[in-house]
Amino acid sequence: MLYLYRVLLTFVALFDLELEQLDVKTAFLHGELEKEIYMRQPEQFVVPGKEHCVCRLKKSLYQLKEAPRQWYRRIFFTIRKGYTRNQYDNCVYFQQFFCGSFSYLLYTDYMLIASNNKSLINKLKSHLNDEFEMKGLGAATKILSMKNQRD
Repeated sequence: MLYLYRVLLTFVALFDLELEQLDVKTAFLHGELEKEIYMRQPEQFVVPGKEHCVCRLKKSLYQLKEAPRQWYRRIFFTIRKGYTRNQYDNCVYFQQFFCGSFSYLLYTDYMLIASNNKSLINKLKSHLNDEFEMKGLGAATKILSMKNQRD
């Protein structure tokens, strides 16, 4: 995944793109489960007299092997209109407009949006905010311990 960030930062520097960073709050909890999954009662919440019972999950949880896949599906269905998924890495999306503007979206549980048009970034951020609780981190200054300084 580190190479993706380096490639995106190279594009940002080469084409003088705007780069914004977003954090999706509880990203892996947004996925819908496709099959029934049960778990033991958490130790702090065991119901007296029903210690042998289990809980059926209604939503995805962190630590489930299905959680990243379900998050991927949720983000795919949210941005599939207008964006093209990269054929080599499913966490990268691209959109190009007739006027020459374009934008990239790279996501894990947080997102980087790079574009040559600030209004495209704001439009995508607004669309994502309608679907997920997000924290806008502004211009990306530090990514995976790599300092990003613009001049």
